Amino acid sequence: MHPLVAILGPTGSGKSELGLTVAARFSGEIVNFDSIQVYRHFQIGAAKLTEAGRRGVPHHLIDILEPDEVFTAGEFARRAAEVLARIRDRGRLPILVGGTGFYLRALLEGLFPGPTRDEDLRRRLAKRPPQRLHRLLSRLDPHAARKIHPHDTPKMIRALEVILLARRPITELYAEGRRSLEGFSILKVGLLPDREALYDRLDRRTEAMFASGLVEEVRELLARGIPSTVKPFESHGYRQALQNVRGELNLREAVFYAQRNTRHYAKRQITWFRREKDVEWFHGFGDEAAIQEQVLERAAAFLGGSP
Repeated sequence: MHPLVAILGPTGSGKSELGLTVAARFSGEIVNFDSIQVYRHFQIGAAKLTEAGRRGVPHHLIDILEPDEVFTAGEFARRAAEVLARIRDRGRLPILVGGTGFYLRALLEGLFPGPTRDEDLRRRLAKRPPQRLHRLLSRLDPHAARKIHPHDTPKMIRALEVILLARRPITELYAEGRRSLEGFSILKVGLLPDREALYDRLDRRTEAMFASGLVEEVRELLARGIPSTVKPFESHGYRQALQNVRGELNLREAVFYAQRNTRHYAKRQITWFRREKDVEWFHGFGDEAAIQEQVLERAAAFLGGSP
């Protein structure tokens, strides 16, 4: 079994810096699992490291898509597995770094064997109000309807898409199991800073993004002909900068709502990752020397075969 380290945690917790530290010590390569960093042209709001900031450490699955390309968790898992295999064959340590928990789970545990997306069917379903979607889901798969919130339209659309295309309840497909990642021994490192300290850092980082030209970047992206409807514009920071460009929010309001929504997103990430199996939690930021030393010590034991 080849070793694999996964560094996870909420946005702003210092995952990128910790990943670089682990990579430098153990001849590693970074594999991104952030759903915004896969898109080209989006830089400031995606918090991408510059080439210089990567300090010579190879990074993968960053800037691999045009902004209007559809990219599912299943496609991420397929591409990531290929990258991991190449890193393994080079005899180097693959280090997964990111905050999109569903991408990580899709890679490590696999996805249920459902049908691929049908854009025409999705558009037809999206025209229906959430209440009608939930009633339809309740009729076709009551168990799935109980687990999906009546206002979570994207999940309801996907569940109905699978049911209508497969002609089977999505619950049955889940029960058939998934194909997990094989050939790797995995160490999951979780970062869990103090909540108030994290929120303060996120507020300051959001202010810095706007101060360093986030609104100007959005104007340039639109001038390139990139539609305002692409997925990256849905992310916190970009959404509010876009609203500022449109005149829907003034700059102060844009920063305020970006800060608030980013804090809420971090809270949801923490909730998701706490459900992740076998995570070893470190209570601090990944750019703190003490946390880095603790993680390096644990990684050394893991790579040496110690428990």
